[in-house]
Amino acid sequence: MSTKPGGEARAVEVGTELPPLTVTLRRDDLVRYAGASGDFNPIHWSDRMAAALGLPGVIAHGMLTMASSARVVTDWLDDPSDLIEYGVRFTKPVVVPDDDKGATVTFSAKVDKVADGLAEIDITAIAGEEKVLGRARAVVRVS
Repeated sequence: MSTKPGGEARAVEVGTELPPLTVTLRRDDLVRYAGASGDFNPIHWSDRMAAALGLPGVIAHGMLTMASSARVVTDWLDDPSDLIEYGVRFTKPVVVPDDDKGATVTFSAKVDKVADGLAEIDITAIAGEEKVLGRARAVVRVS
């Protein structure tokens, strides 16, 4: 069990689905992220450079995608510090077009295991019709 704000008990069991999260990434988001992170690789803002390197277009920073996927878990937790382990593998790039719509990434998550006050949560990240993260998994404290 975990508690919701207000002290209500929340059942955490295998199969529990977390509320999905949809994030839109636009080119201006990539520029802001680059400034904050110090990652000024031109594949994150230049179509010409991305194409020269064989990429399908400008791609989102992997760590930005990773951090966004963690939000599906931290938004669900009462206390984000209950996230104690988190990791992903990058499988496909998130292509961010140079338009006002950007790229939409949808994150979903489901509890896979509960034992000893911890829950293991599998996270799925879909951009377009592509799964963009593999082995995205979080371990959280639930009691």
